[in-house]
Amino acid sequence: MNDVAGSSSAEDLANLAIDPDVLARELAAELAGDPLDEIDLVEEFDLDELNVAEECELGLAWLRQGHEMRLKGLRVFCEHRDPRALPLLIPLLQEPCPVERMSAVYALGRNPCPRAVEILLRLLATDSNAYVRKATAWSLGNYADAPVLEPLINALQNDVAAVRLWSSGSLAEAGAVSAENADAAANQLLVSLRIDIEPVVRSNCIWSLGRLYEKLDAARRLELEDAFVNVLVSDGEPSVRYEARIALEQLKNPALEARVQNMMDEGLLG
Repeated sequence: MNDVAGSSSAEDLANLAIDPDVLARELAAELAGDPLDEIDLVEEFDLDELNVAEECELGLAWLRQGHEMRLKGLRVFCEHRDPRALPLLIPLLQEPCPVERMSAVYALGRNPCPRAVEILLRLLATDSNAYVRKATAWSLGNYADAPVLEPLINALQNDVAAVRLWSSGSLAEAGAVSAENADAAANQLLVSLRIDIEPVVRSNCIWSLGRLYEKLDAARRLELEDAFVNVLVSDGEPSVRYEARIALEQLKNPALEARVQNMMDEGLLG
């Protein structure tokens, strides 16, 4: 199954990693005929006129009902946090309907629950639906203190492009837990930056590496800087080169800025 986002631009997909709050909309856009899109959240109420507490009360009631009502409830908790939803969300991770699983995964990213970690890791590794794995790759970024680093690295190495995209973004969160995690995450992100065939994945690797830069030791920082400069020189995709230039600017390293300027003056950079 090819899960690469077809119509979204590279810049849009890169920005998604920076603003994970739009995952629900991005997933819905990619799922043709997504049942969540076909369902009006309410038939007798306008949720825009309700406060968050009232929305959550409705969501809790819907989660206790049948399939279509559960989908309405899941949409509520993809937007809002309420610990009362957790015992209702966890069983939905094992529903046969992939849209329910996907939505429950996202809701549990919005509402992290330690009891969900083991199931989420299993979904990332084994779920047959790439949209579910993709949502799981994002959600696990909100479980950075759990043992998510190696599963995310494995997904970045081996899964389809859209799952790799979100795994690379979540590695910035998992890597930020410690210097050891940061080094392991950076190592794989640097490898993927060199070899991944999808420009949006390479761009996201750059973004995550920039987030991890301050936690890396001097040798790894130099490797990261050289990798960004190499992207400027040799990557064939303009959007990836642009991401590298922005990342280099954000490092605020005068020597590095001078190096890039010299390369521009010599006509080595476009």
